[in-house]
This record gives sequence, structure tokens and C-alpha cells, in this order.
Amino acid sequence: MPITVPASLPARAVLENENIFVMDEHRAQHQDIRPLKILILNLMPTKQATEAQLLRCLSNTPLQIEPELLQTSTYTAKNTSQEHLLSFYKTFDEVAENLYDGMIITGAPVEQMEFEEVEYWDELCKIMEWSKTNVHSVFHICWGAQAGLYYHYGIPKRPLAQKLSGIYLHSLQHPKYPLVRGFDDRFLVPHSRHTEIAVDDVLACKDLDVVALSDRAGICILTANGGRQVFVTGHLEYDAETIALEYRRDLGKGLNPQIPYNYFPNDDPTQIPLNRWRAHADLLYSNWLNYYVYQSTPYDLNQLATGSRA
Repeated sequence: MPITVPASLPARAVLENENIFVMDEHRAQHQDIRPLKILILNLMPTKQATEAQLLRCLSNTPLQIEPELLQTSTYTAKNTSQEHLLSFYKTFDEVAENLYDGMIITGAPVEQMEFEEVEYWDELCKIMEWSKTNVHSVFHICWGAQAGLYYHYGIPKRPLAQKLSGIYLHSLQHPKYPLVRGFDDRFLVPHSRHTEIAVDDVLACKDLDVVALSDRAGICILTANGGRQVFVTGHLEYDAETIALEYRRDLGKGLNPQIPYNYFPNDDPTQIPLNRWRAHADLLYSNWLNYYVYQSTPYDLNQLATGSRA
């Protein structure tokens, strides 16, 4: 089944070139099936690349998906044209009365700041509080996961001695969880961050379940409220070259970054990296959509506002 996107969204051409079935809004409106409404709060500076990455992951399912893109109103993106933002993004005031089957909160390049110092922190807190009653399941990524864990459960992020960048091996802690159904016992995940969530802090919180972790990268996948909150500290949605682009960006800034771990063939930055996590990325997002959104969300989304969160 297709993913429904605006006909003029640049990511549409990217996905069609990869033979991914996308459907425009006009055709989707003439089908009887109700699409899953997924809100994407895109906090990444490279918004168009992130759009394509996430839509690619969401498309690998027999379900019809209707994504909406959300931006903050208290911070204006500097790396994306205003024309693109005005054409395809909404602000919170425009969606506050809506109800959604699912929501994705992306990472953001602000992790070395205290949460309260982030320009749009108050707005993000308002959105996360609103999600408790207006969204069935929320999927948090990287800094978005750290922000969600801090806001909902008071768990802090802790600075790392050096940036964690590369591809890390992870082990399943609960292989029977529907979120990781079909996963190998050990699997690779890209990480790119300066901070971490301490394992001890998570284990001290009885509301959180550790689904997967790494000896080197630490906590990776957490769930709460029976899967109505999902936290992923890595970037399974990343393209093969994303970390390479970040590495070269840091080189250009004179930051003297370490070569990303287990990423370039033979640790040689002149070689082209391979995508060794794509299958698990597809599984993670399709499992989330199937088990934690489609199979448990009410057909009438108005029931979200009258129901209670576990």
C-alpha cells in the first residue's frame, strides 16, 4: 500500500525513483479505507533529507499513511527555504485541535545545550503534553528521545567524553516485543550524538522497558505505556552517507572529529560506506505502525480525547 504525500513535495520524486509507491492526496481521498494520520515534528536542520528518510521508512508497510509535517513557531529553520516550510509545514496552532494515530519527534542539533536553554523548549513541552491526549503512539528519535524521557520521566541526558558516531552492534533484551518482531538477536544501529541516557537512570524508572542496548552505545530502544511511547536513541532512518556528511561537516568546521566507528570500509573515509541497517529500520517502523498504531488505535480518533492514557 502507498504512502500519501502532497504531489509537489520534493521527497515524492526521491521515493518514486526508488520504486516506492506514493499516492497523491486526490487519489487517496477516493478510497474507502481510513489512512493512518501520522504527524512528524521535524526538528532536524536538513529537513528535506529527513523528510525523505522518514517517509521511506513509513512506506514499507501495507497500510496507507497520511503524514503531516510540523515545525516549531518559536524557532525558524535556517537551512530550509521559507517557501518549502510555508508549502508543506504546519505550526502547532494549526494542528492543536486535531487527533493523530501516531507522531514522530525527530532529533535536533541542540543536545549539548541544557533542555531549558533550547529556544523552542517551552513549545516542545506543550506539544509533548498535548500528545498525551491527541496522539495514540509517539515515536521519539535521538535528541527527541532524550527530550521525551526528560519531560515525561525526569531522566537527564549525560555528556559523553567524545562524540558517539558510527555504527554499533546492539542486543535485544525483549526479543518477543512486537516492536522488534523479526529482528536478529544482534543488529546494527547508526548513532551520532554527544550525550547519552544512562542505563542506571532508565532501570530506576519502573515505567520504562529496555528493548535493546549496546555495550558501546548504551541504551537504544525503550518503550512505555504499552508502546504508546517509543524512544530510540539512534538513527535507523539514516541513509548510508548521512554520517559521512556529518563527519565531513565537522572536519570543515575544524572540530577534528574521530573517524566514525565501524562505518567506513577499513576505517578509510575515502571509501563509500554501506547501509547495513536498512532491513531493521524497515522492520522497526513497520512494526511500530502495525502493532502500536494500526492494531490498537481507535477507528474513530475522537475516542482518543475521551479515553485515558495508561
